[in-house]
This record gives sequence, C-alpha cells and structure tokens, in this order.
Amino acid sequence: MIDIIKRIILDFQEISLETGVPRRLKLKTITGKATICIGARRSGKSTYLFQIMDQLLSEGVPRENILYVNFFDDRLHNLKQESLGLITEAYYSLYPEKKNIETVYCFFDEIQTVEGWEPFVDRLLRTEKCDLYLTGSSAKMLSKEIATQMRGRALSWEIFPFSFREFMDYKGIDSTSPLSSKKRHTVQKAFDEYWETGGFPEVVGFDHHLRIKIHQEYFHAVLFRDLIERHDVSHPKAVSDLAHRLIDNTASLYSINKLTSYLKSLGHNAPKSAVSDYLEWFEDAYFLFTVRIFDASLARSNTNPKKIYCVDHALITSVASGILINSGHLLENLVFTALRRISPDIYYAKTKSGKEVDFIVQLQDRSRMVVQVCETMAEPQTRKREVVALSELMEELRLKSGTIVTRNDEEVIEVDHGKIEVVPAWRFLLDLCE
Repeated sequence: MIDIIKRIILDFQEISLETGVPRRLKLKTITGKATICIGARRSGKSTYLFQIMDQLLSEGVPRENILYVNFFDDRLHNLKQESLGLITEAYYSLYPEKKNIETVYCFFDEIQTVEGWEPFVDRLLRTEKCDLYLTGSSAKMLSKEIATQMRGRALSWEIFPFSFREFMDYKGIDSTSPLSSKKRHTVQKAFDEYWETGGFPEVVGFDHHLRIKIHQEYFHAVLFRDLIERHDVSHPKAVSDLAHRLIDNTASLYSINKLTSYLKSLGHNAPKSAVSDYLEWFEDAYFLFTVRIFDASLARSNTNPKKIYCVDHALITSVASGILINSGHLLENLVFTALRRISPDIYYAKTKSGKEVDFIVQLQDRSRMVVQVCETMAEPQTRKREVVALSELMEELRLKSGTIVTRNDEEVIEVDHGKIEVVPAWRFLLDLCE
C-alpha cells in the first residue's frame, strides 16, 4: 500500500492544476485548524482546492510541499482508519528533509470515505508541521460530533454549485452595478441561460441532451455512492423510488407518513424509521434539503409537514418525470438554493390566519428576511394573495420590509407596516450576493 500512495503523490505533482473559475467563497484559514470544504458531489470542491494550491505556488511554496490525496481513487479503496498514517509515512519517505522543518500543505479530497478519519487529522495537526485542507460530501463534517472529535481543530465551509454571479464570472460577464440598458439586457440573457443549465460547473455550456445525461449520472452517483453504498442499504430500489418521488414534488409539502404509504403502495416494506433515515441521508449528501415550518415549538415544527428542495433547479428538470413540476416550483427552488448559500436557517411560515409564506431566513447578524416566490403578479387575485400573506407575516414578526421574487415583475408596494419589494429573480440573485 505504501508504494501505491507514493505513486499517487508523485503522479499528482506532475499534472497541471485545472483551476477553473475563481469561486466567490470567502474562505479564511486559521493556524492550527483544519479547513474543511463541504458540499454536493460535483459542485467544484476539488477545483477549489486546486485554486488554493495555485495561490500557494504563486506565493513561492515548492510543488513538493503540496501533498494531495483523493480518497475516491480506486487504488485506495482498501485504506482503513488504522492505515491512514501510511500517507504521511509515504510522503516523508520521499521527502525526509522536510519533516518538522518545512510546512507541508496537505489536501485530502473526500476524506469522509474513510470511516474514523478524525483522529488521524487531529494527530497530524498536533504532531506535524502542516496546514490541512479537507473536502467531503457529507454534512456530518459540520456536526458538533466532528468538532468534539477534532477537539475544536477544524473550521468548515460549504460549497454549492455556481451561484448566478459565479455563473456570470464563468461567462466573463461584468455584473457590477450600475447596470446600463445594454448591461441589463446581457445579465437578463445570462439568467435565461442559468435558468436552463443550473449551477453545476461541468454542465455549463453543454447542449440540452448532454446536460441531461450528466445530471442523471450525478443523480445516480449520489444514490449509489453517497447513500446505498455508504449506508449499506438493503433495499436500494426503495431509496431510488423515494428520491424520484421527492424530486417530482420539489417545493411541495411532505410528511413521513405519506411517503411511507407511497413506498408501501409500490410494494416496498420500508418502515417510517427507514424513510426518516433516507431523508436524513439525502440531506447529508447535500442533494435534497428539508425546510420546516417556523414555530417557537421545536416539537410542533417537527410534526408539521415539511417542504423539500433540491441542490440545483436544473437537475430537477433532468431527473423529474415532469408530471408535477412546473416553472413556479423551479423558481421557488432556485430562490431556496440562493438563500441556502447565505444561511442554513431557513423556514416556511404560516400566518395566524393560515396564509403561507415561502421563506423566513435567519441571517448571521440575527436579523430576518421574509421572501415570497411568485412567477408572475399579473393576475389580480394572485397579486392580492401574495401581498396579503407577506404583509400579515411582516406585521406578526414586526418587520418593515419583505420581498416577492418573480420572473419579470418589478415594483415597490407600500403596506401598513412597511414596504414589499417585488423583484425579478435575476436582480434578487445579484443583490443577495453583494
């Protein structure tokens, strides 16, 4: 095994780094702590590591001082927790003069594939002169349990597929304000393309049929590698059927009881506890996200129906049957993923009179944002419904402002307790990232 690891280390040092488009993630490193980048499969985590490496090389760090191991490498499939020490052993057998003298920059990609990796990383931080960068496609790497096992020696950051602004960076479009008429037209055209392709970096620029094929490969990779293999699922067809059901019901309410009944109708003998586990695993893989109702009582929040969203709106169109999904659902999903990039604390709400508002977002500064999503405000009945629901919630939460995201409408509506800004999705996405 040690000879294989040496070959992996040396092979990497001979390849050119594919750094792609600089991401807008403002990652900060802290001496003595491992930097962990977490996100969905194929969202750009490895490329982001390469960007960090490229920066280190530009600052004069020798290539030999960069140790990179991708744990998805088939040659490492037998590597166990007790064997992880072979990595540093192999590296220092190649470069013995660097041990405890020079800083070694260790990049470990998808390290969560080796169960019990935490003590190894903790030991490296304590005993070696090194900076550590880790990636993983498991939200468990954000958990308090990991923080405890690492003794506080880790700082985690989330990476998602391209935001709209990153998509425009990829296209070479200047998105800074103010927007002239020409620039506005360019931005709107870019949004139409983003609406079709989504944010996964690999599919940008591909034609419709190839994009669908790649999205479906992502879907199956998540199912089989991140769920079925990782958790040794004994009924993989039940997991697959559940995933399709949830994708088909994007931006809709679900309950464990109804999902369990649905699987039972297909002949699966999956108890409620198993369905709960499957949902947790989908979320752990950054593939599907559950949104609870906003309620001071955690018990009531957990027992009420929840809403489901996908990591990428375009992936939905590539995988869904198309029977239940409409453009309004996709727009709501698009807004959710944009909000999820800035905060994990997202809820849907019901006013005291029973009217529903799509999102309440708890921001880092403890302020709240309330957002309603409506494809068009052209119909007077629709307009009244959306405005009344949002203004009621604003009053209940004592907020002075709210937002309605649409495809094209743009106006400001004065209500009793403040104002509601109606904005097209492209502008909402740009303003959110500034």
